[in-house]
Amino acid sequence: MKRYLSLWFPDWPLDRLRRQRLHTAGRPMRPASARPVNPPPFALTESGQAGLVIAAANCTALKHGISPGLRFTDARARVPELLYDEIDREADARGLRALAGWMVRWTPLVALDGADGLMLETTGCDHLHGGEAAMVGALSQRLARSGCAHRIGLAGTPGAASALARAAAREGVPVLLPEGAERDGLADLPVAALRLSAESVTLLRRFGLVRIGQLYGIDRKALARRFQSREMSDAVCLRLDQALGLRLEPLRPRLPPPAHAARLPCPEPIASSDGVADGLRQLTETLCADLGRLGQGARSFTLHAFKSDGDLSSLSVRAARPVRNPSHILRLFRETLDSVDPGFGIDLLLLEAHRAGPMSISAVALSGDLAASDTDEAALAALADRIVAKLGEGSVLVNSPQTSHAPDRAECWLPYEGTLPPPSCPPATTGLRPVRTLSHPERVDVIAEVPDGPPLRFVWRRIVRTVSRADGPERVSPEWWRSLPSAGAKARSLPRARDYYRVEDSRGARYWLFREGLYDDDRGAAPEWYVQGLFA
Repeated sequence: MKRYLSLWFPDWPLDRLRRQRLHTAGRPMRPASARPVNPPPFALTESGQAGLVIAAANCTALKHGISPGLRFTDARARVPELLYDEIDREADARGLRALAGWMVRWTPLVALDGADGLMLETTGCDHLHGGEAAMVGALSQRLARSGCAHRIGLAGTPGAASALARAAAREGVPVLLPEGAERDGLADLPVAALRLSAESVTLLRRFGLVRIGQLYGIDRKALARRFQSREMSDAVCLRLDQALGLRLEPLRPRLPPPAHAARLPCPEPIASSDGVADGLRQLTETLCADLGRLGQGARSFTLHAFKSDGDLSSLSVRAARPVRNPSHILRLFRETLDSVDPGFGIDLLLLEAHRAGPMSISAVALSGDLAASDTDEAALAALADRIVAKLGEGSVLVNSPQTSHAPDRAECWLPYEGTLPPPSCPPATTGLRPVRTLSHPERVDVIAEVPDGPPLRFVWRRIVRTVSRADGPERVSPEWWRSLPSAGAKARSLPRARDYYRVEDSRGARYWLFREGLYDDDRGAAPEWYVQGLFA
């Protein structure tokens, strides 16, 4: 049976802002127990339909009757010395996503649960931490140490875990339900814990249904008749069934889980770059051994360094083909490993392998004459991996032929994925192609133009060039299926044919020119000339 852990942060906007200010000031995070008992009243505001309203308030402001939803003018009337700031919803969302990334030290399956919560699937992960109780206790201690007020609930369904975290758990007192105990564990909780809309909760209270257990014995048809719409009754039944495990509620994690992973807990925090490199070497050897037993490799590796102060540093490298050679993987990490700052110490290293797949392993030919190909694709892929690790993604591209008669669409550049595209064979109907083509055709000014032939002289890049010899034309008709004219389309918007010429100037330089448009095509203004490429 699956197990889910729900984390609810009741004061997330306030905690996130406090953590940000402490980090900006260079001061360490203070645990919840070290906070002042009576801090000055403070609130976060946001714009509402009636002006500024309170979005969040600390404990002192709550004691003075300042609660979320209260108009800001009324709050200042009650507490004139109220301190306030504007809430930043986007920063809160970014902070929650960053915290979700830190949670991978406990489980790879982490999902956002609203704007102030996280949902973790911990199935099979508790044995790494000494059991569920020890895992929850260690997680709670680390969150408290970082200054995050939180509530923890653990159950067999996401709905039950969320209800426990929001309605039963207390600060430092998590609630853990045994397997199959969701029905009894949720019976005394309020119906609002089922993640229902405010309107549904109000109607249920009006009917005298205030606890989840009161919904167990009610006939579904009778419950549906009490609601104004079928959608609201179905939502109540759906949330109840999901919490009890009668209907499946899939978890949508932020990131796909890794195919394989290796962990290295550090009893003594790592405080040097050499220690990080040694830990990465041990993890790489362990992970490659696991991949080798399955006859697989991986194309992406991610190193997570969890620091003692709660920060997280992550590095990722990619390979063009599945690999499991420890020395090759370490060489890819070597380019960026120095960017990992141990800070106050690293207490856990985690190496993940993504995009795993079978490896193509073949014996090396004894000589080049016996090789099936002139290219060693394994060595080429290793070289491309090192270049990408040093220069970044997109630095290694291959020229891939495309099915098109238009020269500017006959090929395209694609990221190298471990294999070379087949060599292009131009159709027999095409003429010679230049060794170098320009990324974009460059317009030329024709001085002496012949109606149905190449120009006698033209200006390109501010230099007058006199044509001594020419060959052509090679006419390339427009691909009509790429730009079908719509009803009422003007002639100027229609594609035009091109006549390509190979010309040589008086200095011996050879160019590939084309004239876009014909003189009698009735598709726009006079034709224009361009340089497409250069011959050797």
